[in-house]
Amino acid sequence: MDFETAVGSLFLPEGRLDPYPAYDVLRAHAAAFPGMENQWWITSHALVSRLLRDPGLRVADRSDYDQSWPDWRDNRGVASVVLSMLQTNPPDHSRVRRAAAATFTARRVAAMRDVITAQVDELIDELEPESDFVSSFAYPLPIAVICALLGIPESERHWFRQRAADLTVVLEPISSEEEMGRADKAGRDLEDYFVGLVADRQKTPREDLTSALVQAANAEDGVLTGEELLANLVLLLVAGFETTTNLLGTGLKILLDHPEVADRLRSDADVAPAVVEEILRYDSPVQLTSRFTTAPIDLGNGRHLASGTMLTMLLGSANRDPERYPDPHRFDPDRPNIQPVSFGGGAHYCLGAPLARLEAQIAFPRLLTRLPRLALSGEPVRRDRLVLRGYASLPITTGA
Repeated sequence: MDFETAVGSLFLPEGRLDPYPAYDVLRAHAAAFPGMENQWWITSHALVSRLLRDPGLRVADRSDYDQSWPDWRDNRGVASVVLSMLQTNPPDHSRVRRAAAATFTARRVAAMRDVITAQVDELIDELEPESDFVSSFAYPLPIAVICALLGIPESERHWFRQRAADLTVVLEPISSEEEMGRADKAGRDLEDYFVGLVADRQKTPREDLTSALVQAANAEDGVLTGEELLANLVLLLVAGFETTTNLLGTGLKILLDHPEVADRLRSDADVAPAVVEEILRYDSPVQLTSRFTTAPIDLGNGRHLASGTMLTMLLGSANRDPERYPDPHRFDPDRPNIQPVSFGGGAHYCLGAPLARLEAQIAFPRLLTRLPRLALSGEPVRRDRLVLRGYASLPITTGA
């Protein structure tokens, strides 16, 4: 395809099903090129990696939304994302991120290993001989894990799945009025729930992430406002499951397509970290992210951009850049120095990345070991999304 066709294909359902041929064309055209007015596309691994870590760039925040969409707060799905640390810049981002990082610790994540393993085994036990992997495993596992981390009772976790799924459409640049309506309702439902959960933890603190964040909000220095507390609880729930669901569904499909790698995982679970990193590189759960310049910037090769320019960074393209990964369309967990940009980088590096990795590293070996005849039983269905890439359904048979 030619360059113009490649750009246009990303905004069409058929192009989003497999954007990698378009990425190849765009990357071959240029590491950076202009798109719409005051917007540039970034395609190479070197440039995406550099820009993600550039402290001179910022994300779109509430001030931007105030200008472009004055009544954005009326949609509570949008508000929960915009008011969270995902769409916040320093100094507020630094303050909120420190509070969340202080509670979302490596110790707390590591302590989840037994919880994750138990949830994986329970879900494997409950799999029907013929089932949909996405609805039977890839959704329930991360929902159960993040809810356990937040201290949400097991009996209430099923309630979150559809609401969290409905809210994620606000992360997409393309959405329908109906989808945005569902996102608004989901945001309102989740806010109402977390108001109750916060009130409970204020009365009776527990050893969970919600209690820790409530404590930060109640601190004398006011580390978190009440509005920020609610928004970031919603963010942790939604971001904590959606990308992991996509990682699990995509990862299983890749492993079933590469039985030699699946066999290695069955015989040696220690290769799981390398396999998961290659899955993240090969087919990223998040395909793009955006930043804005705060001062004139030099991208090299005579490309000088003005302050206020929007940069759309194609993470999926960067992860398949042949300059960084030779033979990039080959799935190879043995390739050296795998460093995908799937979880972003710099100040906005995904806080939940270690938890998502841990879930996948535990889930894949146990699935393949306990279900040695696991196989696809039908045609997988991709979700039609530009940003969040994953499967809507993945029919499997356990071989039982």
